[in-house]
Amino acid sequence: MGDTGPCGPCSEIHIDLGEGVCDKNHKCGVNVDGCLRFRELWNLVFIQFNRNERGELELLPAKHVDTGMGLERIVAVLQGKNSNYDTDLFQPLIEEISKLSGKEYVGDKYQIAMRVIADHVRMLTFAITDGAVPSNEGRGYVLRRILRRASRYARNLDMHEPFIYKLVDKVVEIMGEAYPEIEPKKEYVKDVIKSEEENFNQTLDRGIEIFENEISKLEKKGFKILPGEVVFKLYDTYGFPVDLTNLMAQERGFSVDLKEFERLMEEQRERSREATKKIFTEGKVSIAEKVEALLRKGDVIKTEFNPDLKEYEFEVNDESNKVILLSSDDEHIDQLVFSKKTIFYPESGGQVGDTGKLIYPGGEIEIIDTQRVDDLIIHFIPKIKKDSKLARELESYIKSGGKFIAKIDVDRRKSIMKNHSATHLLHSALRKILGTHVQQAGSLVAPDRLRFDFTHPKKLGKEEIELIEHLVNDVIFEDIELIKEYKPLKQALEEGALAFFGDKYGDIVRTVKIGDFSYELCGGTHLDRTIETGYFKIIYEGSIASGVRRIEAITGKALEKYLKEKEEEIERLNEKIESIVEEKQNLEKELSRLKLKLASDEIEKTLKSSDVVRINGFKVIAINVSNWELAPKDMDEMKQYADILRSKIESGVGLLVNVLENRINFVCVVTDDLVKEKKLDAGEIVRRVAKITGGGGGGRPNIATAGGKDISKLDEALRNFVKIVKELILTQ
Repeated sequence: MGDTGPCGPCSEIHIDLGEGVCDKNHKCGVNVDGCLRFRELWNLVFIQFNRNERGELELLPAKHVDTGMGLERIVAVLQGKNSNYDTDLFQPLIEEISKLSGKEYVGDKYQIAMRVIADHVRMLTFAITDGAVPSNEGRGYVLRRILRRASRYARNLDMHEPFIYKLVDKVVEIMGEAYPEIEPKKEYVKDVIKSEEENFNQTLDRGIEIFENEISKLEKKGFKILPGEVVFKLYDTYGFPVDLTNLMAQERGFSVDLKEFERLMEEQRERSREATKKIFTEGKVSIAEKVEALLRKGDVIKTEFNPDLKEYEFEVNDESNKVILLSSDDEHIDQLVFSKKTIFYPESGGQVGDTGKLIYPGGEIEIIDTQRVDDLIIHFIPKIKKDSKLARELESYIKSGGKFIAKIDVDRRKSIMKNHSATHLLHSALRKILGTHVQQAGSLVAPDRLRFDFTHPKKLGKEEIELIEHLVNDVIFEDIELIKEYKPLKQALEEGALAFFGDKYGDIVRTVKIGDFSYELCGGTHLDRTIETGYFKIIYEGSIASGVRRIEAITGKALEKYLKEKEEEIERLNEKIESIVEEKQNLEKELSRLKLKLASDEIEKTLKSSDVVRINGFKVIAINVSNWELAPKDMDEMKQYADILRSKIESGVGLLVNVLENRINFVCVVTDDLVKEKKLDAGEIVRRVAKITGGGGGGRPNIATAGGKDISKLDEALRNFVKIVKELILTQ
């Protein structure tokens, strides 16, 4: 498998496809490069040695046979095909690619592109089904590179929109009978691939454009090496994968200056290291050195934590469980370790470390955090100067075998337990509602909240979040007992226990079972019954990476605080709304006052104009207010304007007209002297005017309203207004 490592003799099985199969200009033979006549079917490696760095063979204690027989190669032989891609394992997929792209499966450009895409989408379908997700590290990065390579070959088929995800259906159609596990996760796989395609498309197009520009410049100058600084720029600025740049360069007959690229990358890493150097000069790095020294001296071998301890305090003394003081610098004491056991939980598996106190006759020491370093559990304390009186007293007390009472912060621990048990319930609820593709990708279990990262390709809808909340709370209120047991790892996994992200497991593991709802491997602290959680509430859902979502939730006292804050927020909003409403009312009153003042001025101005007609010594006027800057918005304002007109006309008849939403509003006023002496009636006047426009109305003798329908008749009605007044006077 390489220069060193497991190895042994092998037996290769080939098939001779006969003369005439190979068209190469060479002498055909087994393992001859490029020969098509002899095809390897099977390779059996009898692994019995280990080759060391000196090249020597060492006999292995156990021997194995590594068999390699390619399915596609066997199928190609059975179906009489010269290429794996011509078999029925690939041809339906290639035909689908041809159909979607509109390109025929002919010529090297299109054939290579279709073969690459077909091969890659098969691999992606199986890998994503098995739980892998494209990302920037580990196996996820391998997936991302493969998918991006397929996307790049899609450009050779002129496919610029996501389409690889559409091929998953065909993969499942071909392989689903033999591998039934891919069918249930088909839609999930499509979602993951589509999301990744969409995210990469913009990067790919921009990267290809820059690459082509740089290559064209170099070709004009006769160069055949792509500078490392170009590769670095594509990678660092535009997120363009180095292996893709290298592949594209090779296709154009270029080599890539990877040494220069690596030099630039190392410069960037060094800048990053310098920027974070201070972070790693204190804390865990120096603690690890102290722990190593302790282990060498034999003062302590291992600190044990028992998550099932019911007591929240215990005794520490010099004989059975020593207190050992540690320091991260030469001037202070800021950590301590118990030589055998502790009730303080060290941060692990997403659960934060415990805090509390170490009490002794002379006072107490605050424990501000608890961390695990190798086999030791380190308790962080506020810094104490080594030459201080307190430091000397502590050292003297410890040497004399003095006893300490270790006491954890009980309320904080219980809040953490609520959130940890709720995290298990959330994990199970997500898998039940969204699908078994959901896998934990990180978590935080703190006293004030829980955070859960999980694999899922798209945003959760409001209904999905409500279903998850409802399911978790249903289980909480069922008051189910949490069963915590120790058992062999193999047994737990065979029983269906899920491994929690971030934990390391030995041969014997602790399991936490919540009825038939949840079964996890977990060494953290938990409640005894689900009802102790109280109520569970999701307060945030969002994306943290491609294909990875995050949920934040709260329980217990944090939820009580959250609801109180929301109540106070609602109260503040209500007060603000009331203030805004009051301010709005005041502004409306002021606006109304200003409108009436402006209307009064406008009416007064009109009464002095030539539009006024005099009949027997009194005034008659019709005013169309539709085009006024502050035209009345409704009939109530029209009446207010009419009152102003009646007060200012002294003795007379007035008509106000306003067109609102394709309807005519009329208001007629008659001063009291004309009502009494001339028997004029505003209701009769306005009724006759409105009738001309196809409307009607009426009211009191001194003020009346009416409506009209036909706006085209409005001018005629206004011309007839004075005539109607004259006719009514003559009839009295």
